Amino acid sequence: MQKYFEFEKLGTNYRREFIGGMTTFLAMAYILVVNPLTLSLASVKDFPEALRMDQGAVFVATALASAIGSIIMGLIGKYPLALAPGMGLNAFFAYTVVLGSGIPWQHALGAVFISGIFFFLLTLTGLREKIINAIPIELKHAVGAGIGLFITFVGLQNAHIIVNNDATLVGLGDLTAPDALLAIFGIVVTVIMMTKGINGAVFYGMIITVIAGMITGEIKMPHHIVGKVPSLEPTFGAAFSSFSDSSFYTTGMLGIILTFLFVDFFDNAGTLVAVANQAGLMKNGKLERAGRALLSDSVASTVGAVLGTSTTTSYIESTAGVAAGAKTGFASLVTAGLFILSIFFFPLLSVITAPVTAPALIIVGVLMVSSLGHIDWKRFEIAVPAFLTMIAMPLSYSIATGIAIGFIFYPITMIVKGKIKEIHPIMYLFFVIFILYFIFLK
Repeated sequence: MQKYFEFEKLGTNYRREFIGGMTTFLAMAYILVVNPLTLSLASVKDFPEALRMDQGAVFVATALASAIGSIIMGLIGKYPLALAPGMGLNAFFAYTVVLGSGIPWQHALGAVFISGIFFFLLTLTGLREKIINAIPIELKHAVGAGIGLFITFVGLQNAHIIVNNDATLVGLGDLTAPDALLAIFGIVVTVIMMTKGINGAVFYGMIITVIAGMITGEIKMPHHIVGKVPSLEPTFGAAFSSFSDSSFYTTGMLGIILTFLFVDFFDNAGTLVAVANQAGLMKNGKLERAGRALLSDSVASTVGAVLGTSTTTSYIESTAGVAAGAKTGFASLVTAGLFILSIFFFPLLSVITAPVTAPALIIVGVLMVSSLGHIDWKRFEIAVPAFLTMIAMPLSYSIATGIAIGFIFYPITMIVKGKIKEIHPIMYLFFVIFILYFIFLK
């Protein structure tokens, strides 16, 4: 096992990989609760029960899809990258497709399945790997930094340190509120341990924060340790039922499939680059085994749709595991194992609240923004697309949008600077696609 994952070459060991994998799981465990609530439209009143997805089935599908995707990534891609149903894409699935357009959730699952097949075919041709490697190294660093800002913003929001403000869009929240105080405590503890150079500081910080939350009563003790495993029958294979319905074959469904495909592609590419860069796995600005990593993502999306959940994709929370010491795919196997166990120990996940995960996201954001030091800011033609890529992600609340804006400006500034030969032909294709994206899909 150590030889397969090249522990000695990468300077890691079982302890670091286990802690890293567990940290990643804790940072993304919220999806096990959020995804079933989102896909079942639990927050929407007066919605026919017959048209809702079964929460229990979606919970099991979420756990299994996350585990299978992470296993494939760990064994084939060998990256410390965990997968799960993507946030944003699940909201698009539930609120735009099902609720907004009145499309049955079975059809939506069918669209996810087809988009996963498209991903798989693109990966087999090697096109996806070529696309990622065609992205300039400066923009790759900008993507990593932008995602760092984005997840920091998410962490601050989750802890209610940053809140909505009608006058200025965002503002400082009530720092005396229990959630904010617990998160601030976690941030301080984690920062102290990180500054001291303690390995696994992010993970230990989360554990200490949970304990502090229980002592203060902010986090309730779970009522049960082991819960009954819900049935997967309501959603398993439901995607295939849509293919026999003539209403599935419309231009509207084609647009939905392309949206799933488009957003997942660039969210996944950005996440893969960011995690690999933070873990020191980038070689000469390129990703080794990028094709295998992308193949893992496409297979996970397809399997997830069959099980009964929205698009399964790489999770940026994996950076928390990398910060805790993970460098190989073994960490992904650890995360996968915990997802499988979570099916039986779901009640215990109630202690992993937003204030607990917020410090991890914020600290990881600090680490990721360090990639800005690799960008030559004196070259204005590089500085502009890099800056716009970075800043647009938190401001638009979308990784894909940040990538789109930066990739539109890159050819413009490079052409004006007279450096046409330095632009990879694929970047021109991006330029056209992203403009069309903003005009039609957005």
